[in-house]
Amino acid sequence: QVQLVESGGGLVQLGGSLTLSCRASGTRLSTDVTSWRRQVPGEQRELVASMTTRGARNYADSVKGRFTFSRDGAKNTMYLQMNSLKPEDTAIYYCCAQELPSFQVYCGQGTQVTVSS
Repeated sequence: QVQLVESGGGLVQLGGSLTLSCRASGTRLSTDVTSWRRQVPGEQRELVASMTTRGARNYADSVKGRFTFSRDGAKNTMYLQMNSLKPEDTAIYYCCAQELPSFQVYCGQGTQVTVSS
């Protein structure tokens, strides 16, 4: 059974930083396509950052230069370092893993990030 558990969300002021963590079990993140996504209530979930099995990363334009996606294979954990946070970054953040070759996607329960101005 695949489980992804996020942590590290919270309330931060404009310009502050947070690091989200996502610990996986039942799947190996180093062989998955992994991603961080976020959702504001009433809006569609959007892709924030993704990483291929080879470690190539892509970021949404809105977070480029501010967010960094990393992965620790030994801990089977991925991270999202978020700097220079803005109120528009306020959302529920989800980590997701897509297993290959099945393409089955699993996501965590989400962690709330709130940026106050």
